Amino acid sequence: MTVDTDRFLADLHTLRGFGAFKTGVHRPTFSEVDMRARHWFVDRLREEGLEAEIDGIGNILGRNPKSGPHLLAGSHLESQNEAGWLDGALGCVAALHLAASGLPVDVAVFADEEGHYGSFIGSRSFTGLLEEEEIDRLANRYHGKTLREAIRDAGLEGRPRLAVERDRYKAFLEMHIEQGRQLEGQGLKIGVVTGIVAIWQWKITIEGQQNHAGTTTMAERRDAGLAAVRLLAAIDQEFPRHCGERTVWTTGRIALSPGAPSIIPGRAEILFQYRDVDIEVLRRLEGVLRRCVAESNRRERTLATLEALSLSTPAVSDAGLQEALAEAAEALVPGGWQRMPSGAGHDAQYLARVMPAAMMFVPSINGISHHWTEDTSEEDLATGMRVLAEGARRVLAG
Repeated sequence: MTVDTDRFLADLHTLRGFGAFKTGVHRPTFSEVDMRARHWFVDRLREEGLEAEIDGIGNILGRNPKSGPHLLAGSHLESQNEAGWLDGALGCVAALHLAASGLPVDVAVFADEEGHYGSFIGSRSFTGLLEEEEIDRLANRYHGKTLREAIRDAGLEGRPRLAVERDRYKAFLEMHIEQGRQLEGQGLKIGVVTGIVAIWQWKITIEGQQNHAGTTTMAERRDAGLAAVRLLAAIDQEFPRHCGERTVWTTGRIALSPGAPSIIPGRAEILFQYRDVDIEVLRRLEGVLRRCVAESNRRERTLATLEALSLSTPAVSDAGLQEALAEAAEALVPGGWQRMPSGAGHDAQYLARVMPAAMMFVPSINGISHHWTEDTSEEDLATGMRVLAEGARRVLAG
């Protein structure tokens, strides 16, 4: 097994040229530049001796002709808008170079992990979780083009969708940038991911009374806006008493209706989420959230209702794969690694439903991701590639 880290870095930089934006990339799913990147990647897979194709949802699969057992590795190629050059792309190129090193690795590139059209449609399709009826319903969140139209315009209409061959694979591995500051802050080079957090999404609706801002006394008001602010403050006060060590929570949107300066808001709509890798913590926080909403309804002259939008399940990394990656990290960067959860979602969480799966992180400079300044040093990228390859070798030998 020989890993050519110089060529690995060269391929990463070539891919960076597809949709270059400042020091990052703008490569939305199924855009012209995204499809050029996919076809380039297929060509590189074939250069390394893999049988490669793009399927009817935009997934790429490169099948390694070496005898098994095989590993599957990969990530995604598209980017968020005006975002970073490594998010997703790193895992794809790393998988390519696992295969190029001589290991029996198949390479998977999953479409639209970034959610331009839907939620993990590529990895969900590959693992049998995406129905045709959902494809019919989906459309781009930014410009409204339907997924069916995008597939047609990308030249993929009529192609079958590939499905995972479970018996072919021993495990799935995904290399990724951390997208946070835990590794950099501690001077570490490698993160062995213990699990991928679940994201529990909620909508809180508060109904009050729309009225004139100048003639309605404070005693008469049923202000949905102020009730929303007080409820969120109460949640933020209570959550730290019940959360886990790495729990995070976010209010992503507060929409007041009608949203005019001289009108008391009659309605507030809040999008709220929290994340953790422990299902018991998630359930405990649901209870806290419900109690805060009930207390708001007791105190306020408004009515708050709570609706669950998405309650996903944490994906725990396979213990044996974690150990192989940890042993590889200790062998190559002794003391320079740690185990850690992933605070973001990844394709690996869906592969984990059908086979053992694990992830490995390299540091992100200043913890920045989903922005064009996202970056990782070439030294850390090359180190990560070597550790991943050694970990994959240990998995295959085990």
